[in-house]
Amino acid sequence: MSRLLFVLRPEPGLRVTMETAEAYGLTVLGCPLFEVEAVAWDCPDPSGFDALLVGSSNVFRHGGHNLEKLERLPVYAVGEATAEGAREKGFIVSQTGKGGLQALLDRVKGREIRFLRLAGEKMVELERPEGISIATRVTYRMRDLDLAEDVARAMRKSGGVVLLHSGEAARRLREECDRLEIERTKVTIAALGPRIAEIAGDGWESVHIAPQALDAELLALAERLCQ
Repeated sequence: MSRLLFVLRPEPGLRVTMETAEAYGLTVLGCPLFEVEAVAWDCPDPSGFDALLVGSSNVFRHGGHNLEKLERLPVYAVGEATAEGAREKGFIVSQTGKGGLQALLDRVKGREIRFLRLAGEKMVELERPEGISIATRVTYRMRDLDLAEDVARAMRKSGGVVLLHSGEAARRLREECDRLEIERTKVTIAALGPRIAEIAGDGWESVHIAPQALDAELLALAERLCQ
């Protein structure tokens, strides 16, 4: 009998991932552990910047009308999902990173680039390479949600494999397991990237990282872990 798979991400990604997992033949339960809310923000003069630095596709889902003023600026995206969100809004993606925004910045070390960073209220601190300037605007925030009762009950009873698509999901899973007294030793983590695995912490049955930061790669990993 295959292990249960848990998907803990906000819509619209939740439903897409769950349907894909079911197509793999996996038994899946899911719920969001947070929801994303737009934040009012002032848009600076685009002429003062060379590019946008973006660490989440939530920027393009919740950035609002101000995004239209910035369409001429190329996007440096943290990963492929964020890059795809940019393209869907009509932006040109200059670079797509792997391994986080810091790794992306390190790749352009030695160049002079004026970045406008569009981010969530909780963001990763970055070390700015010489020649790089970064101004920041917060465009969205996360509101915490409780683990759904059926998901918590199943996780407590039999454990399983948990997909983590973001650091925020990793943080909330840790908090909810502590609050609801769910044994971490019953839970296997499948994380989209190294930083997410790091935020999840230790004490889990095991922690695995997808070879590439793509939903398809994460689900392929989960399929193996659920056997």
